[in-house]
Amino acid sequence: MEQLWQQLGLSSPLPLKDHELAQLNAALTHTSSGLHSHHEQLEFLGDAVLRLAATEFIASTQPQLPVGERSALRAQLVSDEWLAQLGEQIGIARWWQIGAMASGDGAGHATLRAELSEALIGAIYAIGGLQAVQAWLTPYWQPTSAAVLADPHRGNSKSALQEWSQGQALGLPAYDTREVSRRHGDPRRFHCRVSLADLLAEGWGGSRREAEQHAARNALRLLQERPKGNTAPH
Repeated sequence: MEQLWQQLGLSSPLPLKDHELAQLNAALTHTSSGLHSHHEQLEFLGDAVLRLAATEFIASTQPQLPVGERSALRAQLVSDEWLAQLGEQIGIARWWQIGAMASGDGAGHATLRAELSEALIGAIYAIGGLQAVQAWLTPYWQPTSAAVLADPHRGNSKSALQEWSQGQALGLPAYDTREVSRRHGDPRRFHCRVSLADLLAEGWGGSRREAEQHAARNALRLLQERPKGNTAPH
């Protein structure tokens, strides 16, 4: 665990105390492992810490950004997709302890990376405080922030569809999302239909959010294929 701490570039003095090592170990131990000490409580803590750290990052790097745009940017910086990418970048799979079924379920590994990355954030906060979390995450947030600001709807088709519909005075898109499979890691576990005026589109995903984003993305594609009299968002 001390090797991991050094790999992450964290500055808390080594050696780590026994209870700090235990927190890191728990953060990387998934409930599927069946072990008594696991990631759930630290993931809960990490969720709150991540949002606060992202809020402060945006305030310090983009002080002129309107509140609505700050919220949209933060949503990207704390998303499950971003957390899964973070887990992949730091090689979290080298350190995690997961159950045999979860280990064999390759489709669910992105979810595992996201959950354990969030738990790791909780552990880092417990050991080094908010400053340690911000120092660690800032280099990962910077390129994501730049990409999102260059393309505000990057990875967020729901926001793009909502902004377009409100601009056209059509109200809000309505999402009907249902679980159609109980298999963990099934990439088509959830099905979503989105309706907006006379438009209907559908999508699938391994999570509700993914299915809704897929449906919104398909709705945007249908709008873009319409005659030019009906302007679609870009």
